[in-house]
Amino acid sequence: MADSPTFHTDLVSLLPPIPADSIISRSVPAGPGVRATLFGFALGQELTEHTASRPAILHFLQGRARLTLGGEEKQARPGAWAYLPANLPHSIYAEEPVVMLLLLLD
Repeated sequence: MADSPTFHTDLVSLLPPIPADSIISRSVPAGPGVRATLFGFALGQELTEHTASRPAILHFLQGRARLTLGGEEKQARPGAWAYLPANLPHSIYAEEPVVMLLLLLD
C-alpha cells in the first residue's frame, strides 16, 4: 500500500486553546520512519531535562522558549529548528505560550 500525502495549511490550528498551567499535545499524521507530535505549552510550563532513544527535530512555530541542549542554553523563537541526536539531554521552558512540532525519527 502506498503512502498518502498529508498537507496542513496551519499546524497551529490543530491545537485547541492551551489552558493555563498546561502542556497539550496532538499526534500529526506523518509517514514511515517519523512520528510527529504538536505540543502547546502555556506560559511558564516546562519539560524538565530528559532524553529520547531516537533522534529528534524540534521546530518552534509560536512563542519564545528557553531550550537547553546538552547543557547549552538557546533561545527558541518562531522558525527555530533544532536537531537532537539520540540520548541528548534536553529541556524546554516556555517564556511565552509556545507551539512546537516534535519529529521523532527512526
